[in-house]
Amino acid sequence: MINALIVDDEPKNIRILNGLLEESCPEVKVLGEAISAESAIPLIHEKNPDLVFLDIEMPYGNAFDLLDQIMPVNFEIIFITAFDDYTLKAFKYSALDYLLKPVSIDELTTAVRKAKERIRFKNINQQLQNLLFNINKPNASLQKIALPCNDGLVFVLLSDIIRFEAKGGYTHVHTADGQKYISSRIIKEYEEILPEDIFFRIHNSHIINLNYVKKYHKGRGGIIEMSDNAQIEVATRRKDEFLARFGYK
Repeated sequence: MINALIVDDEPKNIRILNGLLEESCPEVKVLGEAISAESAIPLIHEKNPDLVFLDIEMPYGNAFDLLDQIMPVNFEIIFITAFDDYTLKAFKYSALDYLLKPVSIDELTTAVRKAKERIRFKNINQQLQNLLFNINKPNASLQKIALPCNDGLVFVLLSDIIRFEAKGGYTHVHTADGQKYISSRIIKEYEEILPEDIFFRIHNSHIINLNYVKKYHKGRGGIIEMSDNAQIEVATRRKDEFLARFGYK
């Protein structure tokens, strides 16, 4: 059983979320609700939840104001928001879940399942610190991404990543300091969240950081040489777009 709280300034949204949880997530027991960041703090201390559904935008203090007052936290968080903007990528970089209003059952059940898995690792404070770090960094290359590994999460600067390499159901992440991290995320998930001005899907099995390309060898698709001396085939269908990134047509 997952003991949960709901924090949202709109009682209607609380009722809807309660109904969805009762219908689709019977393992979640809602212990209480709060309609403001201020009233949520004593409720969190009293109930000691495993999980909090937290609306981002509230009057008289948003979700981050609340977290600033109670960190470090010992519960998982699923953020809820009506705003689909660039800041949501920071949540993905930090491996934190969010739900867009109106909340769908499929997205809710997926988020709860992931939260249940994360409760075991207790990485939430690292994730929140990474989230706040990224929100304050407008330059995408200076942001950090969470790499899910067997024993938790590793946080790495995007600017330090040379390439992502798909191997089976895992992704090997190679960094400028010679490290290799094996992530449980598939490469497609990284393609969806990485900034396109920095990273490029050069082949089905590789995403590269364009800043680390050292040399291009001509061929049908060609071969690129990276700064770590890795040689990677360029998919024929990606060749023209890749060369255009460097002003060559």
